[in-house]
Amino acid sequence: MRKGAVYSKNVLAGILTEKDSGEYVFTYENEYFYDITKPGISLTLPKNQQEYTSKHLFPFFFNMISEGANRAVQSKQLKIDENDFFGLLLATAQYDTIGAITVREIT
Repeated sequence: MRKGAVYSKNVLAGILTEKDSGEYVFTYENEYFYDITKPGISLTLPKNQQEYTSKHLFPFFFNMISEGANRAVQSKQLKIDENDFFGLLLATAQYDTIGAITVREIT
């Protein structure tokens, strides 16, 4: 099982988990979820429920990783399988992302 802490504007918004079964779970943190001034992290993961599950990496997070030749270069440099989307997300979405969301690996 691997986990990533999901931050919105440097505020912990939730936890993204890849289970050993391959299923993904995103759970909003209680404090973030119940704060009406905090928006949902995406239109596809609104704050109308606290936990979401998927058989695939959620499209919102998948779209945070590079595509094509850039993904191939990152995979080679980071020594991560090009099809390990969650591993690439954890390795590359911690700092400089487009937008307000970052993901940091929880070890």
